[in-house]
Amino acid sequence: MRNRNACGDPLDIPSYGAVARSVHWLVAALAVVVISLGWAIPGAARESGSRDLLLVLHRSVGLAILVLMLFRLLWRMRHPPPALPADFPGFEAFAAHADHALLYAMFLIMPLSGYLNAAAAGHAVSVFGLFDIPPLAPASPRLSQAAIAVHLAGQFAIYALVVMHIAAALMHRFVRRNAILDRMLPHPRRS
Repeated sequence: MRNRNACGDPLDIPSYGAVARSVHWLVAALAVVVISLGWAIPGAARESGSRDLLLVLHRSVGLAILVLMLFRLLWRMRHPPPALPADFPGFEAFAAHADHALLYAMFLIMPLSGYLNAAAAGHAVSVFGLFDIPPLAPASPRLSQAAIAVHLAGQFAIYALVVMHIAAALMHRFVRRNAILDRMLPHPRRS
């Protein structure tokens, strides 16, 4: 699929497929939701039940992200991403691949560490109140504390990686004025 750069000139840069683009933007939207819920949990009142509801929603959305990321990994194995342009700087290509790999890893680690925290504390995890995932880890306060430490620290890694990801996309759009960003837009422009 051909794209145009920010000036409207046609470029021969292939885009990601519709499935890859859809999953990318769905995970991005769910990440905003799960982070917002995570920020709201500490301030919620235990007595009113709002804290419990926020926790169920936070965990459920996190598990939805986990399922989508596993699907995305499987999809990517069968559908490789489009190649970067031949003149793409080597360091930037390395940085882009590293950022993507670390984002994939963190979007797997975060829901797994969140689940492990609950499971090691002996709690089942409700998925949107529809069903429960039982604790599949041995009860261990030490393991639960280690998992929540990874989970809490991991949020800062995700913030940094997402900021770099967005900054790079915007740099390509507005500074370099090329079509790299268009490869992942929901409706890439066709020439």
